[in-house]
Amino acid sequence: MQPIYLDYAATTPAAPEVAAAMAECLTLDGNFANPASRSHLYGWQAEEAVEQARGQLAALLNADAREIVWTSGATESNNLALKGICRPGDHLLVPSIEHKAVLDPAQALAEQGVNLELVQPDTYGQIDPARVASMMRPETRLVSVMLVNNELGTINPIAEIARFCRERGCLLHVDAAQAVGKIAVDVKALDVDLLSVSAHKLYGPKGIGALYVRRSADVQLEAQIHGGGHERGMRSGTLPTHQCVGFGVAAELAGAELETEARRIAELRDALWQGIGTLPGVRLNGHPSARVAGHLNVAFDGIDGEMLLLSLRQLAVSSGSACTSASMSPSYVLKAIGLSDAQALSSIRFSVGRYTSVQDIDRAIAHIRDVVGKLQVKAG
Repeated sequence: MQPIYLDYAATTPAAPEVAAAMAECLTLDGNFANPASRSHLYGWQAEEAVEQARGQLAALLNADAREIVWTSGATESNNLALKGICRPGDHLLVPSIEHKAVLDPAQALAEQGVNLELVQPDTYGQIDPARVASMMRPETRLVSVMLVNNELGTINPIAEIARFCRERGCLLHVDAAQAVGKIAVDVKALDVDLLSVSAHKLYGPKGIGALYVRRSADVQLEAQIHGGGHERGMRSGTLPTHQCVGFGVAAELAGAELETEARRIAELRDALWQGIGTLPGVRLNGHPSARVAGHLNVAFDGIDGEMLLLSLRQLAVSSGSACTSASMSPSYVLKAIGLSDAQALSSIRFSVGRYTSVQDIDRAIAHIRDVVGKLQVKAG
């Protein structure tokens, strides 16, 4: 029997509708052409498909289609946002618990003369807008705060942070990879300047993402990839028609099912927590209510984390971000919200998604209770 997949925060399987639409863009009898080939019908059709997908994603974000720049994923989007805006001497504010796809380019900028300052979270993993405001300077050029924390699922008050950014005249970038398709993300209501999205987090293909770039004279983005001037000069490279189309279909599906799916997934997550939350030494990491529906990060005190992961053979889960899960070092996110090394190492991130069933949750509860009970006896 296959393990139960409870790692939707790491990646999601492509929806069947997405895979079918992509397959129609690969072979000679399909929409395979280069969207930049404007001298024949094949290229025009490919361009039309890419622009339709751009519109589908823009609709999900309540953006103008001209504000969507295709990238290879949220990592590239984050790099483009930070490196495309900040220059030596600028002040950059970034929370210490951002994804490495933000922290690493921020550190690279610091080595090039950008004044990087890290904002500490509260014990729930939330970023306090007032704290961000207190750290702003006249030379603050950019604030970058994720909408949903990838390990905890905690939701940040982006609109409040945006208000301070507007008052102080600096730009706001948001990594929304864990938010889009899970909660309503309205770039106008949030009042953000730049926002990163990843297709594979919302049942689209891997290898494609997007950066929302607000149409404003204040947002002057310098390209990081040159070679043809594609995407209005912001990101060169031949667009993968099939991936753009898949992203568009995934975005449309996510928008149509947003409220009903969030409710169903939250019920499954809560059932999982109710089933394991009564175990001795078990506690929730992150905010109890201000979090996305699918995330459940749990500490199992007194149990060796590596042994716990190895023992949960019937489940596909992770100890934190997929980008760092190969290492058994304690999560820097969990350490930042006050957990000890031992507590961080004994924490598991369960994430529920579109294809999780009630039966999956029942099986998972029984397996976790059995494994944890045995490990606690062994530890005791």
